[in-house]
Amino acid sequence: MRDFVHSVSPEATAARGPDPQLERVLRRAVVTGLALVLLFPLARGQIPWLGWAPLWLVGMPLAAWWALHRFRLPQWPARRAASGRRHRHAQARRRVRTARKAQWAA
Repeated sequence: MRDFVHSVSPEATAARGPDPQLERVLRRAVVTGLALVLLFPLARGQIPWLGWAPLWLVGMPLAAWWALHRFRLPQWPARRAASGRRHRHAQARRRVRTARKAQWAA
């Protein structure tokens, strides 16, 4: 028997998106959980057989939704070009003591 290693190229995984039905279910679970937590005080508390309700109603569906997207981070705005100056203003410089101030300091 030959050894077979299954690997998926990064291009193939980027081209393939998450399952649309599962994403729709998770999106609805997040929205429903948020509505429950915001509208019903019982959903904001501790349930003896379940634990902290907001974790299970909002946190876990959000974590599952994020995992469905393979833990990608949001795209942040691009930084400024490296060729441009970083600061717009000149850096502050220490002033030279005048003779009058030196007399008072002594």
